[in-house]
Amino acid sequence: MIRPIIYDNNILKLLDQRKLPFDQNYCECKDLEGVVEAIKKMKVRGAPAIGVAAAFGFYFGIKNGISADEVYRMLFDTRPTAVNLKWALDRMKDSFEKYGERYLEQTAMEIFDEDIKTNKKLSSYGASLFKSGENILTHCNAGALATAGYGTALGVIRSVFCNTKNIHVYVDETRPFFQGSRLTSFELHEEGIDHTVICDNMAGFLMNRGMVDKVIVGADRIACNGDTANKIGTYQLAVLSDYHKIPFYIAAPVSSIDFSLNSGEEIPIEYRDTNEVAFCGDNRIVPDGIDILNPAFDVTPHHLITAFITEKGVFQSNDIKNIQRR
Repeated sequence: MIRPIIYDNNILKLLDQRKLPFDQNYCECKDLEGVVEAIKKMKVRGAPAIGVAAAFGFYFGIKNGISADEVYRMLFDTRPTAVNLKWALDRMKDSFEKYGERYLEQTAMEIFDEDIKTNKKLSSYGASLFKSGENILTHCNAGALATAGYGTALGVIRSVFCNTKNIHVYVDETRPFFQGSRLTSFELHEEGIDHTVICDNMAGFLMNRGMVDKVIVGADRIACNGDTANKIGTYQLAVLSDYHKIPFYIAAPVSSIDFSLNSGEEIPIEYRDTNEVAFCGDNRIVPDGIDILNPAFDVTPHHLITAFITEKGVFQSNDIKNIQRR
């Protein structure tokens, strides 16, 4: 199993996802500033993984004498869309306010361990929705690399494969950061799961030809009504799935639900450096002086989502608001 996050002797080791699939290098974070940089520069990415990294960053910051409010602010400002970041920071701050510094490291470790257990549980629920021989389309990377080490959407796919040994996965390349072609394909190859990488604009072609049975993706933030923010390009997949009558699933832990938001209109969307679009590697592919737009996420309306797969079971959008009461 891929280990994207390792914590040992007050050092947080993050598998640098900018270097994959060709180089498997870990960057070492020993202080708050190192964790902040790792999140901002996408050395670590994926909503659950960001939350785990931020928990250790909070511990480092307090240990180094920085005020809790300043530590919280520095980490919170790194990525605005993924709600797991706020969830982890709130939990760390609550632990600090109740017990002081002494239990912070333990709290961060609990967040780390619980993430893996949570994703394995939701993956077992999700696996029941898929059959042997199906063709599954996924977008971005919601696997071990996006979490503490198992995965959400890709965790479900991994569980289906373990049960049936007979599935095929279509992997969107996921421009502009190529999380699909670089990261999801890397994970599937490591697991021996049959898959095909496609360009982001090929999904409709495949669906029209009956080559996709189901679609499953992760989530960075889910509003109370089920509207879901995920990697840019997810919304168009949901529209295509609806048109072709293909089930469209969201796999995410309950920590990805923002119970303070009534709808997706309230979800903040992160806009990233336009150079991510202008360049492919070290080569510029857009003429100089051209306007570029680079939103990292879009919001899929709840009515386009077949069901939500969580560690508490499978839910329809109108049940999302009641999950926290279970």
